[in-house]
Amino acid sequence: MPAEITTLLTFFGGTGDLAKRKLYPSTYNLFKKGFLQEHFAVIGTSRADLSEVEFRQMVRDSIAGFVDDEANAEAFISHFTYIQQDITDQDSYKAMKELNDQLDAKYDLKGNRIYYMSVAPRFFGTVAKFLKSEGLITENGEFNRLMIEKPFGSSFGTAEELQNELSEAFDEAQIFRIDHYLGKEMVQNIAAVRFGNPLFDAAWNKDYIENVQVTLSEVLGVEERAGYYDTAGALRDMIQNHTMQIIGWLAMEKPTSFTDTDIRAAKNAAFNSLKIYNAAEVAENFVRGQYGESADGSQKKYLDELDVPADSQNNTYVAGKLQFDMPRWNGVPFYIRSGKRLAAKQTRVDVVFKKGLNIFGGDVELANPVLSILIDPKGGIEFKINAKDVTSEFLTRVINLDWTVSAEDKQLTPEPYERMIHDAMNGNGSNFADWNGVAIAWKFVDAIQEAWDAQHQDFPNYVSGSMGPVAADELLARDGNEWIFKG
Repeated sequence: MPAEITTLLTFFGGTGDLAKRKLYPSTYNLFKKGFLQEHFAVIGTSRADLSEVEFRQMVRDSIAGFVDDEANAEAFISHFTYIQQDITDQDSYKAMKELNDQLDAKYDLKGNRIYYMSVAPRFFGTVAKFLKSEGLITENGEFNRLMIEKPFGSSFGTAEELQNELSEAFDEAQIFRIDHYLGKEMVQNIAAVRFGNPLFDAAWNKDYIENVQVTLSEVLGVEERAGYYDTAGALRDMIQNHTMQIIGWLAMEKPTSFTDTDIRAAKNAAFNSLKIYNAAEVAENFVRGQYGESADGSQKKYLDELDVPADSQNNTYVAGKLQFDMPRWNGVPFYIRSGKRLAAKQTRVDVVFKKGLNIFGGDVELANPVLSILIDPKGGIEFKINAKDVTSEFLTRVINLDWTVSAEDKQLTPEPYERMIHDAMNGNGSNFADWNGVAIAWKFVDAIQEAWDAQHQDFPNYVSGSMGPVAADELLARDGNEWIFKG
């Protein structure tokens, strides 16, 4: 049986879609696995007028697909309490404080608190301020922690303002900024593959790697998210957070130890060396796109989507080249791309190694060895290497060494939110974004957005069902490279 975690877990936005789809099932999985046993309590809070019976039924419905023992599920649900609250009303936190104290005494929670903010970002600072002023941050507990959903701001300026508000109530070590991509099993495998194998560890630098590619492609369009998406685009929605956090694992220095403090220090050494582009450099190194109709006309263009302005300059596709001014990576391009309405749903990393010295002569051609870490939808690792062809003369061919996550492994793998909640309970910040990384990602993205805002682009510029604008292929071709994943 795992060591029991003692805590009070409060979900702001406790009746929302995320809570029902992800947060309650994830917490239940932790209970089933024994990380939560007797000494825990869960509070859900929102504006909704619900009785405790109604709230518990909502939780019961949300975990129904994960229940294999009804008595076990009821034991879990018995630890749930609901409080109706206007989180902008300072007085409402007095009732929450009283409830916290009652639950602390009932379950012997030792003053340990985790506050999970599944609410609109504009409320983050308000909630943090009132948690502090109304005494909900305990003095006697082993820990008080704040979990925050993305987006963390909409620019560097707004992110910095939010950070300053949170810092009034919580130390940086207490703030856990969620990027659920960091909870994905195959993203976490980057560290295992890179640092667990001397072959890759020794070769993870400019001497052996020609380029690194990160692809996050989607087949869906904007769907019903136009209200939000037209103000964010792929750049803010996918590059600033998910893509940059994956890049952190790829570009980071080797940490002194595998602790959250040393991991973050190693990532920050890379983030701090990231080149921030001026307008001319943005034009040279980044491509934006917006999807048009599909070739058969069955899918409409972005500009015809519901609630999208007819003259929208929003990007639904981004491709670019990142450069790190550090000895490990001087001269090595990191290519990134993300977009909607592309040919395939795929999240992957492709590390392209340099070709070896060809000692074979004649007609022998060597390919670049490529290590691919497949994140979604199929988890796996592939390593394409040169080997001999089956001919009478000495020729080579590329063979693929591959491993795919088994169905059994998938069943045992924690969902990202389960892993993130568990890590926060343990105080492990390895898979959470820290302020330095978030700040640099915003400065990098803001420079790109500012350059784009100053230039009108003719849209649409790629066909739905393709892999994006031709300019994205040309971006790599100028360096003598090409995308590994073709769609």
